[in-house]
Amino acid sequence: MEIIMAFVIGFLFMAAVYLILSKSLLRIIIGTGLLSHGAHLLILTMGGLGGEAPPVLKEGAKTFADPLPQALILTAIVISFGVTAFFLVLAYRSYQELETDDISLMRGSDEDE
Repeated sequence: MEIIMAFVIGFLFMAAVYLILSKSLLRIIIGTGLLSHGAHLLILTMGGLGGEAPPVLKEGAKTFADPLPQALILTAIVISFGVTAFFLVLAYRSYQELETDDISLMRGSDEDE
């Protein structure tokens, strides 16, 4: 299962880097979202997949699953949701002001100063 997850994570990172390097602001935001999802899957995979142990230690249970990767991913999901929402609002506001989402057209000139 880890091999399949490694390919999925690699594909997510590849697509995210491709989108981040584009000139469209919306593609960059989608790329950062894909990058965060790839990082979440990477943390989950490195924490260990599967297992029959319960996540919480019960009476009489000798083994238990490590809850730290799930807690880290839950925190990272909340943070990435907030960052993505901020990026979307920032992109919308810049589109309202500049009437373009092309990064190369958003550059200021020396005449503006």
